[in-house]
Amino acid sequence: MSRAEAILESERYFDGGGFFADLARRVAIPTESQNPARRAELLAYLEDEMRPSLERQGFRCTLLANPSDQGGPFLIAERMEDSALPTVLSYGHGDVIRGQEGEWRAGLNPWVLTREGDRLYGRGSADNKGQHTINLGALDAVLKTRGRLGFNLKLLLETGEETGSPGLRQVCEQNKERLAADVFIASDGPRLQPARPTIFLGSRGALNFDLSVDLREGGHHSGNWGGLLRNPGIVLAHAIASITDTNGAIRVPEWRPDSLTPSVRAALAGLVVEGGEDGPSIDADWGEPGLTPAERVFGWCSFEVLAFVTGNPDKPVNAIPPRAAAHCQLRYVVGVDPARCLPGPLRPRSATGSARPRAAGSR
Repeated sequence: MSRAEAILESERYFDGGGFFADLARRVAIPTESQNPARRAELLAYLEDEMRPSLERQGFRCTLLANPSDQGGPFLIAERMEDSALPTVLSYGHGDVIRGQEGEWRAGLNPWVLTREGDRLYGRGSADNKGQHTINLGALDAVLKTRGRLGFNLKLLLETGEETGSPGLRQVCEQNKERLAADVFIASDGPRLQPARPTIFLGSRGALNFDLSVDLREGGHHSGNWGGLLRNPGIVLAHAIASITDTNGAIRVPEWRPDSLTPSVRAALAGLVVEGGEDGPSIDADWGEPGLTPAERVFGWCSFEVLAFVTGNPDKPVNAIPPRAAAHCQLRYVVGVDPARCLPGPLRPRSATGSARPRAAGSR
């Protein structure tokens, strides 16, 4: 069977509604890994949805419990056609971020796949249920046209990517020989341009960590104590501000590569980063100066504050809050050692409550 016939079969799968049906079934399973009450759904996604789909394609599937105290289960699927053939390892994650029901615009539901023109809406449709559904649909098209792939394929599916992939390293270490392959090919993340397919030959690492300032027990009235007690929100804001300059360029030496190599510059030359009609406008003066947008997002490191809270934002009162916390992230490239990025916990300087931010945790 020819390549053209396999492509035609893929088009039939998409145009005939097969892709929509498969993805709708998967989107309907509320696999919120950030929600502890959804553990059963994480298992159901692998056991009741993905395992039967993969077994129909000739995969041998194994469910694995998470070796860590957190996170959902894993599934390893193997389709071995011939030991003499090259072996491909692929990856996907069945978990999604919180559905945020009620916060979608009218007519949309996170757990119902909805078509509007040439767009599909539903939690996980773009991260990552849509991607691995596309990949499996393409593989099925090849199998239907020629009966074999022409290579061996191993697939690792996890259900904790949105919470930092707890247990993933241990699972890979424990199954090192089983997951051995000649090449690793996976689909996750957005396109550079919505209308143009994107292939990445590498991606930045992610180091998530918490910074917290815990000064005292309980809040104290700002009319009586304002100007006398340190405000943890202000202390933490200054600590965070010291990490970058006013335009977001990282100041911490250990969080920066030495330079952008000529080979990386050449690989990124000509790439255009845009989000389409609905995408945000790039801030030209944000981040490391002297780099193109593509170099800043693919060849350099970035620091982000993902969440910051002090007091009660929903119901503020006239009280100096006792503590503040921020959830932060460093996206890093080759040349940055994540083991050197965070020092040991920084402890309060004295028992009177004068404290410095401390790394409360990382993943």
